[in-house]
Amino acid sequence: MNQPSQVPSRGPSQVLSRGLARITEAALGPYQSAVIRIGFAGTWLFFLLREFPHRQELYGPDGPWDWNMGRRLTLDNHAFTALMWSNGQLWFECFYALAIFASAALLLGWRTRTASVLFMVGVLSLQNRSVFVGDGGDNVLHLMAIYLVFTRCGQVWSLDARRRAREQRIPIDWTGLALWTALGFVLVTMTAAGRLFGNAWLIPVLLWAAWVGLALWWLVQRLARSAEPRILLDVIANVLHNGALVVIMAEACLIYATAGWYKIQGSRWQDGTAVYYPLHLDYFSPWPGLADLMSTSGTILMIVAYGTVIVQVAFPFTLLNRRVKNVLLVLLMMEHFVIAIVLGLPFFSLAMITADAVFLPTSFLRRVGAFAARARGRFGKGGGGDGTVPAPRAPEDSTPGRVGFTA
Repeated sequence: MNQPSQVPSRGPSQVLSRGLARITEAALGPYQSAVIRIGFAGTWLFFLLREFPHRQELYGPDGPWDWNMGRRLTLDNHAFTALMWSNGQLWFECFYALAIFASAALLLGWRTRTASVLFMVGVLSLQNRSVFVGDGGDNVLHLMAIYLVFTRCGQVWSLDARRRAREQRIPIDWTGLALWTALGFVLVTMTAAGRLFGNAWLIPVLLWAAWVGLALWWLVQRLARSAEPRILLDVIANVLHNGALVVIMAEACLIYATAGWYKIQGSRWQDGTAVYYPLHLDYFSPWPGLADLMSTSGTILMIVAYGTVIVQVAFPFTLLNRRVKNVLLVLLMMEHFVIAIVLGLPFFSLAMITADAVFLPTSFLRRVGAFAARARGRFGKGGGGDGTVPAPRAPEDSTPGRVGFTA
């Protein structure tokens, strides 16, 4: 008697193995990570350029919050800032220029690994130097700058991706080697002088880990006789990237959830009048006529207040429904766009819109990238080529057989 055939079912072990394979074989969300890289780097770059004439008052050693006061504060809160290494004017000017350079390099995706580390150092050092001049957008940027170090955010839409697409095998990357040597000299010098680990340990340890990791990556690419060491490093990098991307998503959800639930507890949000008051503060009224126009209707203000609370509270619960999530995502981005114009908070809004962009669908981002590539090919020099960049074969210089030193 023939036994009935059994259809194999996916057990918990198969689901677990597939999940592990997914998070180890590739760096997920390459377009989303590229968007947040470009968004946060661009936000910070535009802020530094706009505040360049006022840099002394904001972060300079002779500003209202002088160097000695900043030193006492960082000793108390154990915050990392390279501006406390010296109170000289030359050091401040050089560091401010370095922060601008790092932001531009990360925006363009040039030497993304090194640029992300320098970007983090620039953001933390300037913000921790004068913590009382920031807002909510600075807090978001502060956290995201740390998370970006763990991501492989140069897979697409970057100069690194263009270089990888054009070159199959390259000699020693002398530019990357020079960057690694120069940064190592700074790390060793500051550590020996007792300034790097003066009052904080987390960021200095992360800097050393990044520097040693780059060296290990280069040694494996150059000297490994088999593919196993390269595969192992690639798996570690993929896990770190995917974990950091999950943390960024969770951070965005936490921001909206806490903001929404705190609003629910406020009496002004309960009676629908909370939006009225910031519209009539001089500090948040760059366009008084527009603010007066919006506040003429109590019904509109109530709808805006209740709608803001509903969208913020509901957004984390809609992530499992793609269509509803996309609708709320558009509403959140529109909300921050209005805040940027009406309340005069462009950098806060840019930071929040960038954090929201991590939830954008891949298909939409690919269409945006294709449109930008066609526009660049049409209006570029000579109009030659469509400017497209092929999808990466393996993320962040992990192609077996490459011998370059990419810092």
